[in-house]
Amino acid sequence: MIKTFSYVGLFGIVFAETGLLIGFFLPGDTLLLTAGIFAARGDVTLFGVILSCFLGAVIGNSVGYYIGHRFGPAVFSRQDSRIFKPEYVEKTRGYFERYGALTLIISRFVPIVRTFVPTMAGAGRMDFRLFTLYNVIGALIWCTTVPAAGYYLGRLFPPEVLDKYILAIILGVIVVSGLSVAVELLRRRVKAS
Repeated sequence: MIKTFSYVGLFGIVFAETGLLIGFFLPGDTLLLTAGIFAARGDVTLFGVILSCFLGAVIGNSVGYYIGHRFGPAVFSRQDSRIFKPEYVEKTRGYFERYGALTLIISRFVPIVRTFVPTMAGAGRMDFRLFTLYNVIGALIWCTTVPAAGYYLGRLFPPEVLDKYILAIILGVIVVSGLSVAVELLRRRVKAS
């Protein structure tokens, strides 16, 4: 996908994951790390990856804020919703209560939560200037560090080794990315019982 759709595809997926409430299942961290690996191979440039992801993240969060500001309570009030589950809202609200505006930065590194945070900020009528400041800072940190880590990983191995084991490396990244979700689910089950 990265080779086929390049920067437009990266922008689109990051935008959808961070700005559209239905994007929570998209592979944010995995995609950024993999794009960094592809940049190390020379398929794309690291600057292009960072820029397209940064723009997608900032614009996506801004759209999410607008959705929350405009439609907030109506979107999250349905108890029987299959996608907008009340536990996602409660988890996101818990992050805001615990970390305040820093939630916008922290959530960039937490799958699922990063999708709902901007919408909750809009629904909660967070000051848009403060939201924008933390949105840009969080996007800059996330869209720089994760692809740079992938780039470093890609440079660590010779191209022939990387080509041979790229799928195993990506699978490893997916497993590591999913660990935070699994740990959180396990923690909630233990807490509930």
